[in-house]
Amino acid sequence: MNEAACVVGIDVAKRKLDLALLVNGKTKSNVFDNIPAGHALLRQWLAERGIPQEHTHICMEATGPYSEAVAIALVEAGWRVSVVNPARIKGFAQGELARNKTDRADAALLARFCAAMRPSLWTPPSPAWRELRAWVDRVQALKDMHQQESNRLEAHQASEQLLLVKAVHTHLDWLGQQIADLERHINAHIDRHPDLKGDAELLHSIPGIGTTTVAKVLAYAGDVRRFANAKALAAFIGVTPRQRVSGSSVKGRTMMSRTGHADLRRALYMPGLVARRHNPVLKVFGDRLRVTGLAPKAVVGAVMRKLAHRMYGVIKSGQPFDANFTRARLDFQDGI
Repeated sequence: MNEAACVVGIDVAKRKLDLALLVNGKTKSNVFDNIPAGHALLRQWLAERGIPQEHTHICMEATGPYSEAVAIALVEAGWRVSVVNPARIKGFAQGELARNKTDRADAALLARFCAAMRPSLWTPPSPAWRELRAWVDRVQALKDMHQQESNRLEAHQASEQLLLVKAVHTHLDWLGQQIADLERHINAHIDRHPDLKGDAELLHSIPGIGTTTVAKVLAYAGDVRRFANAKALAAFIGVTPRQRVSGSSVKGRTMMSRTGHADLRRALYMPGLVARRHNPVLKVFGDRLRVTGLAPKAVVGAVMRKLAHRMYGVIKSGQPFDANFTRARLDFQDGI
């Protein structure tokens, strides 16, 4: 059996896993519970089919915690797994002119996508990285609640509802304390793990990158060494430029692609503003773009992309940020 002859598509839902096994043009389907016991049955079912792991490619969409658990279980058992951006599957379905959408049909679609596109294999992050991401998500959720309560406080103050104002103040104080406690826990978690601590120190060396941003970069990007180059990291974040030029009729404006990790992209916006003013290298870069007539927000977006490149560079090289080293090569890197 050659490698292209056996692929598996798994449509992941909260409670169940629809599986489609595509072998030599024939499809076999099955359904398993999306729980540890169901994951064990899934692995057993695949083994009973007589499929060699080294010639099998399993694909599923990235659906957060629902897909991560089964993906980890399969990788730890030795299976080759790809976790794919749902936008790629949607585009593939449109290319096939797919008319039906059911769990079983989606599993078969994933199997055909896997056979045609051969996406890159997924490597699960370490438990330390996964725990950090969970803590960072929790802090952001509390910060969102804090902002919502602050908005309510303004409304209650405007209507002079004093009892509600007092209640909201109490909740805001509690949220602030919880956020501070969790941020201290995140810093302690990073300090306890040498890999995280080393990468955090390298990121801190970049002017414009603060403690909060460092935690989010480590949590959402994982080990950036897994990316082939700095452009791949920028594409993962969604800060690469997107051009719209075709023939003589389509002459759209070049914009940020925004096809990537939205949370990480938002986390880089304020650091981009700070770096635009205070990072000696990126300030020169931004000033040059501003002189060409680029809009202020577009300049910040370009600085965010350069920040992504700097983050990749310091971690990949293991050397802290050096403004003199970077400034000497700025003209060559930017093509100006």
